[in-house]
Amino acid sequence: MKGKINLITASSIVIANMIGTGVFTSLGFQLSSAQNTFTILILWVAGGLLALFGAFAYAELGTHYKESGGDYIYLSRVFHPLLGYLSAWAGLIVGFSAPVSLAAMAFTKYLSPFGLNDNKWLAISVIILIGLMHSFTIRHSSRFQNISTIIKIIFIVILIVLGFALSNDGIDAVNFSGSWQQEILQPGFAVSMIYVSFAYTGWNAASYVAGEIDKPQINLPKALIGSTLFVAVVYVLFQFALLKNATVGEMQGKEEVTFIAFNNLLGSTGGKWVSAFIAIQLIATISSYLWVGPRVTHAMAKEYRLWKPLAKQNEHQIPVRAVWLHVIISILLALSGSFEKVLLYAGFVLQLMASLTVAASLFLKNKEGVFKSPFKPFLQMVFLVFNVAVLVFTLREKPVESFIGMGILGVGIVIYLFDKAEPE
Repeated sequence: MKGKINLITASSIVIANMIGTGVFTSLGFQLSSAQNTFTILILWVAGGLLALFGAFAYAELGTHYKESGGDYIYLSRVFHPLLGYLSAWAGLIVGFSAPVSLAAMAFTKYLSPFGLNDNKWLAISVIILIGLMHSFTIRHSSRFQNISTIIKIIFIVILIVLGFALSNDGIDAVNFSGSWQQEILQPGFAVSMIYVSFAYTGWNAASYVAGEIDKPQINLPKALIGSTLFVAVVYVLFQFALLKNATVGEMQGKEEVTFIAFNNLLGSTGGKWVSAFIAIQLIATISSYLWVGPRVTHAMAKEYRLWKPLAKQNEHQIPVRAVWLHVIISILLALSGSFEKVLLYAGFVLQLMASLTVAASLFLKNKEGVFKSPFKPFLQMVFLVFNVAVLVFTLREKPVESFIGMGILGVGIVIYLFDKAEPE
């Protein structure tokens, strides 16, 4: 590797992966089944804790193997090549491509005050331009990622400050009654966790580029754990800021909850520019996924004949072909499917694969220089039990989207059997 990324860039990748469309859009869907403020905050705190527990496991796995590729490497080495193959396949089709398409779709939605709502060509252009930014050198990618992530952080912190500091004349969805005790026992609570889990997706992002990180045994755990804690605090505060500035009726079932809340708070002109900056900050999200996703595909391509053409790198060791395959798939997803359906089946698959990978950490043997996960295996077991429960509830409540996700994995199994049969 001709260039290495430092702790700041590794953290930028994690933060940009996590803070994307989910934090700005999920609340509206959650309010369809949970309307108590305690319930909403419990959802986001629980999501943050689960992400943190997962980050511990990935930090251990990443410092054990020190290769780029994330789930693909860990599942292949610990369990079986089939599971690693499926994780890379799922990542290619939905895991990394769906968040790019969702962010690009949301990019145009948040530019609706400027007449650009659902402009497919604009969404496609953004994906292509960011794909170009990741087609040259690590230095180019790092600079672009760091700058776009700094803009993202400044923006969301300003929104939180405004949301708490300014008065909204009592128009809010804040409800601290005792109804949360019933709401957290309902199936809707588990389904709402899918939206929260999707919003937290990316807490493991730095592990996918572990081979590009300088001193990964030190910087990888710091990036994963530190960034996850930071984002969790931001998420909880931001959801309360939204609840404080719009009613349940205004936000329920809506994607554009952030625009609604800050339009109430700042007026139509202020809301218009908040909406524009939400679109701008999504550039960092698209960038981070188009950085890490191709690394997983590249790791698989090096070991399987069917994908060999994607193993080719440019002179700066950037997997350009893998980058552009992710660009193409992201564009196709952006052209088809509704926002909520894509989010749900992508979330289902991502949660399943993350669960398998965290389980893999339980089988690691002690090794010198490897991060030691605290309270192992208790935290990992909590992560797994909760994730399995959410997956079961999602399968029951959203069977169509869940079966689409499982169908994608089924296609991956067929391709693996064909690919495996090919002589090397």
